[in-house]
Amino acid sequence: MAEPKRVLLAGCADLPRGDGDEDILLPALAEAGCKAEWIVWDDPSAPISDADLVILRATWDYASRRDEFLRWCESVPALRNPASVARWNTDKAYLAELAAAGLATVPTQVVAPGSAPDWPAGEFVVKPSVGAGSRGARRFAADDVDGAREHLAGLHADGRTALVQPYQADVDANGETACVFLAGRYSHAFVKGPMLSGASMDGSGLFVAEKVAAARPADDVLAFAEQAMDTTTSLLRLRRNELLYARIDVVRGADGTPMLLELELTEPSLGLSLAGDAAAIRMAEAVRELLDG
Repeated sequence: MAEPKRVLLAGCADLPRGDGDEDILLPALAEAGCKAEWIVWDDPSAPISDADLVILRATWDYASRRDEFLRWCESVPALRNPASVARWNTDKAYLAELAAAGLATVPTQVVAPGSAPDWPAGEFVVKPSVGAGSRGARRFAADDVDGAREHLAGLHADGRTALVQPYQADVDANGETACVFLAGRYSHAFVKGPMLSGASMDGSGLFVAEKVAAARPADDVLAFAEQAMDTTTSLLRLRRNELLYARIDVVRGADGTPMLLELELTEPSLGLSLAGDAAAIRMAEAVRELLDG
């Protein structure tokens, strides 16, 4: 009998075994001939050199030390998604690149320290371009430009670039639809409720608590998510199946047209616990495909 492949799931010190979403993945990996265990990404004793595959999962403390995190990613021999993808995707300025490539995205101004935005006419959001779990993101009323300037100044004082985006009102009624792809193929979806209206932090302090539920995306939302996958992989010069996972967060604009809110390729929650064992099996099969090359 062949030796099982060694797979490491990377978490962080505050969530060394993730947030529970991967609990159903571990037995599915075992069934697929993989011996899986958790590591803390910045633990120097983690056996990354002995692993057949290291999967970024709950590395949600990276935002305050992104450079260190990216150096670690580049040191891992067999990382998914790859370090080059993590470098591109952990700065949300990628939204401007996708928009320039023709993908419908939430209008985004990238505001570096020393510069100022054109404030949107209605409600809007100011958030750091490097951040996870909605930390540092705030929603402002149209007449609260002073408050927004203060928040932006705080981000800039920390040397952080910010994004300014018009708030998408449809989120209040319908949330955002997260479409999950595994090895380039659509797997499942879930809906996330609004997180910028007084939502509290998770117990770890690493992300804003979300209201989530399994969902079946509308046909036009799924078609848009497929387009987002194609645009992204073309931009990154990758084949779709080179991405072990991707989460496409879709909202509707004022005219009802789907557009991209965020594209998560580094360490997103994948909603496996919502989608059930079938999704965990698909994830394990995607891992095995990578290992078998």
